[in-house]
Amino acid sequence: MAESTGMDLGHGVALLAAAVVAVPLFRRLGLGSVLGYLAAGILIGPFVFGMIQDAEAILHVAELGVVMFLFIIGLEMRPAKLWALRKEIFGLGASQVLASGLLLTAVAMAFGVAPAVAFVGAMGFVLSSTAVIMQTLDEKNEINTPQGQRAVSILLLEDLAIVPLLALVAVLASVLGVAEDGPPIWQTIGLAVAAIAGVFIAGRYAINPLFRQLAKYGGREVMLAAALLVVTGAAWAMSLGGLSMAMGAFLAGVLLSDSTFRHQLEADVDPFRSILLGLFFLSVGMSLNLGVVVADWRWVIGGVVLFMIVKGLAIYGIARLFKAKHHEALERAALFAQGGEFAFVLFGAALATGIFDPRTSAIFTAIVILSMLLTPLVTVVVSRVFLKDRPQVSIDDLEGVDRAEGLRERVLIIGFGRFAQVVSQPLLARDVDVSIIDHDVEMIQAAGNFGFKVYFGDGSRLDVLRASGAAEAETILVCVDKPEVADRIVELVKAEFPLTKLFVRAYDRGHSMRLIQAGVEYQIRETFESALKFGEQVLIDLGFNAEDVAETIEDVRRRDAERLTLQLTGGITAGRGLMRGNAVTPTPEPYVKPKREGQALNEEAAEVLEEESVR
Repeated sequence: MAESTGMDLGHGVALLAAAVVAVPLFRRLGLGSVLGYLAAGILIGPFVFGMIQDAEAILHVAELGVVMFLFIIGLEMRPAKLWALRKEIFGLGASQVLASGLLLTAVAMAFGVAPAVAFVGAMGFVLSSTAVIMQTLDEKNEINTPQGQRAVSILLLEDLAIVPLLALVAVLASVLGVAEDGPPIWQTIGLAVAAIAGVFIAGRYAINPLFRQLAKYGGREVMLAAALLVVTGAAWAMSLGGLSMAMGAFLAGVLLSDSTFRHQLEADVDPFRSILLGLFFLSVGMSLNLGVVVADWRWVIGGVVLFMIVKGLAIYGIARLFKAKHHEALERAALFAQGGEFAFVLFGAALATGIFDPRTSAIFTAIVILSMLLTPLVTVVVSRVFLKDRPQVSIDDLEGVDRAEGLRERVLIIGFGRFAQVVSQPLLARDVDVSIIDHDVEMIQAAGNFGFKVYFGDGSRLDVLRASGAAEAETILVCVDKPEVADRIVELVKAEFPLTKLFVRAYDRGHSMRLIQAGVEYQIRETFESALKFGEQVLIDLGFNAEDVAETIEDVRRRDAERLTLQLTGGITAGRGLMRGNAVTPTPEPYVKPKREGQALNEEAAEVLEEESVR
C-alpha cells in the first residue's frame, strides 16, 4: 500500500505501467484510449488497489495536458477560420448550452432538488469534457471535418460559458445569503477582460519578437522552455482573471497560428501534451469516489442515466433544429452527453460559497466522472449499432468542396498530400484523365486555389470507393499518409475490384513487404528514391566520378531489392537479422563500392549505411 501523501518514483512507475498496459488493451478491443486511461485510473486509485492516494494533486498537474491540447488546436485555428465559425460558436453552441441547462435543471428539480442546487449541478453537467471529445475526434481523424469543426465550436462556447456561470454562482450565493464576502461582480468581469486583453497583446506583439531573438541567440532547450512558457503563461493569466486555463491556451494558439514559429511551437509542445493528457484521464479515473457511489448509489446511478439521456435528447434536438443530418445529430448527442472537467471548477465554487454541501458536491462530481467513463462506451455502441450504415460526411455547406460521386476517370488518386501532388503532375501533363479524392477539407480548399479539383471522400470506405469510380478505373494510386489506412484501402480494392491495378505509397520496408504480399502492382517507399538521389549528389559534390557514382547508387538499389526479396521468401530469419518495426532487416555483408585507384574502402562506415531500413 502506498503512503497516503506525497509522490515518489514508485508512483510514477505505477502511472506509466497502468497506461502502457491498459491503453493498448482497450484500443485492441476497439474501445479507445480514453476509456483505457480512465479504467486504469480507477484500478490504481485510492478506492481499489490504493497504489496512489492523492488523486487530486495529480489532477491539478495533469490539467496542463488539456491546456496544451487546446493550445495545439488553437495553432490550427487561424483567426479568419475562427471568425468563419462565429455562427456555430454563438448560435449552435449557445443554443445547446441553454437548452441542455434548462432541461437538466427541470429534471433535477422534479426529483426534489433545491432550485439553486439543481441549476448549478445541471449547468456543470452541461459543460462537456473538452479532453474526452477532442481526444476522440483526434483518434478518429475528424477534427478537421465539418462535424469536427462544429464540435470544436460548441466546446469553445462551453469554455466561454464558465465565466458567466461562475458569476451566477456568486450571485446565487449572495441572494441565498450563504456567500462569504468577496469581490464585486464588476471587479470579476474586469479581471476577466483584462486577462483576455493581456494575452491578446502579448500574443500579437511580444511573442514573435521574443522567439526571433531566442532563435538567434538561444539554444534548443531555451526554445523548448519558451514554448512551454507561452502555453503556461497564457493559461495562468486566464486563471488569474477567473477564466478557464484551457481558454487562455487556445487564445494564445490562435494568435500564434500565423506565426513563422507555429510549427516549431507545435513540435515542442506536442510530446508534453500527449503524456499530460493521458495523466489527466488517469487522474479523473482515480478521483471517482467509490464510497460515495456505494452510499448514494440511487442518486448517482439515477443522475448519470437521467442526465445523459436528457442532455443527449436536447443535443439531438438542437442539432436537427440547426439542420444537421440524423447521423451527425446522433453522433454529436453520444459524444457530448457527459459532464466535463470544468464541472469540477463550478462545483468547487458552489461548495466554497455554500450553495453545495460536501455530500451534494461529492454526488454531482461522481455523476460527472461516471458520465465521462461511459462516453467512450456510448460512442462505440452508437457507432456500431445505430450508425453502421452512416452516410458520408455532410459537406453541403462548404464552398469549393464536392463529394466524390459519379467519378469515372482512368486513374483514381486517393490522398492528395505532398506525395500525391508531385505524382499527379506528370499524369496531368500528359492529359491522363484523373480523379482525386481526400478527406481533409482544408487541403481540398487549398488545392482548389491552385487549380486542382479534389473531391471529398474517405478512400478507406467501400461506398466512397464505388462512388469515386474505383470499379471503372484502370489504376488506383493510394497516396495516403498512414500505412494502416493504405492497407485497408488495398484490402478493399483487392476484394471488391480485383481487376483494378494498385500503385501504393509505402511508409517503410515492413509496409512494402505487406503491400507486395497483398499483390499490388507497384509500391515504393515514400523517401527511398529521393534519399538515393540525395546521396548521389553528395558523392558528386565530394568529387567522385559521375559514372562511378551512378554505378554505386544502382548497386545500393540492387542490394536493397535483394534484401527485400530474401525477406519475402523467408531467406532472412529473426535470428540472423535486425528487427526494424514490422520488418526483419538482414545483417548486411560489408558494402563494396566500385573500386577507384588510390582509394581505400571505409568498411566500418559502409556497414553502418547498409544496416538501415530505408524509408
